[in-house]
Amino acid sequence: MSEIKNERTAIILGLCAVLLWSTVATAFKLTLAQFSPIQMLVIASIVSAVTLLFICSYQGKLKQIGNVFLSNPWFFLLLGLINPFAYYLILFKAYELLPASQAQPLNYSWAITLTLMASIFLGQKIRRQDWFACGLGYFGVLVIATKGDLFALNFDSPLGVTLALLSTLLWASYWILNTKNKSDPVVVVLLGFLVSLPFSASLAWYEGHSWSQITWQGWMAVSYVGLFEMGITFVLWLSALKLTSNTARISNFIFLSPFISLLLLSQIIGETIYPSTIIGLVLILIGLIIQQIKFKRNEAFR
Repeated sequence: MSEIKNERTAIILGLCAVLLWSTVATAFKLTLAQFSPIQMLVIASIVSAVTLLFICSYQGKLKQIGNVFLSNPWFFLLLGLINPFAYYLILFKAYELLPASQAQPLNYSWAITLTLMASIFLGQKIRRQDWFACGLGYFGVLVIATKGDLFALNFDSPLGVTLALLSTLLWASYWILNTKNKSDPVVVVLLGFLVSLPFSASLAWYEGHSWSQITWQGWMAVSYVGLFEMGITFVLWLSALKLTSNTARISNFIFLSPFISLLLLSQIIGETIYPSTIIGLVLILIGLIIQQIKFKRNEAFR
């Protein structure tokens, strides 16, 4: 009976995480209407750090924070500079330059980038199915970036597209660095925010952006980003994976996120969702599914 209860709880937590992640593209655009990317990073990081501190306190993990950091300070400094500092700063800038309906699917190709980088840095073999999946995914990226006009190669914002793709490299790098890290994941994410905050705050101070024009709606939006893109949702997702006996079923929920996100962008912000965006996103997702099926087959033969 407890196993059934755990499975139900895992499904609820997994769906909640996916639904919350589906809202962040809309929250990004609403926040960027009043904040610069670096301002947004600073405040969202503070909210996330405070939230994760409360969660660590509730879980009895506060004593781990200092011990984990001191076990390898240069490693955690590097992690924090990659994510959240560089990753989110570049991602927010991409969202500033591109419609969110383009930036979000482009960023979603990070799992395909991870496959290629894992072969280089971890020595993992890429088979024909993986190459096909990568090619399909990046063809989808091209369809989205050009709005379907593949031969003209006309991008609305070449810099925005470049930054969105660069964010996938940073996110994949972060996970590759984490492959051999056995520390508690919630503590590791918290350390990233604590380590990066002095750098992001210093950059915000150097750029000298004004804070006086920000309305209460802007403060609510950036707090929402901090809570549900960087903080609570990550813990919900980890909890779901920990409780379930079927990791693949919970993981598959993530494929719902980009479509819900596009629907919200259309209804709340009024962004035009081009047919090319849907086609490109489907191509990316098919590539990801092919990779996942391939992984399951590998597991069966081990």
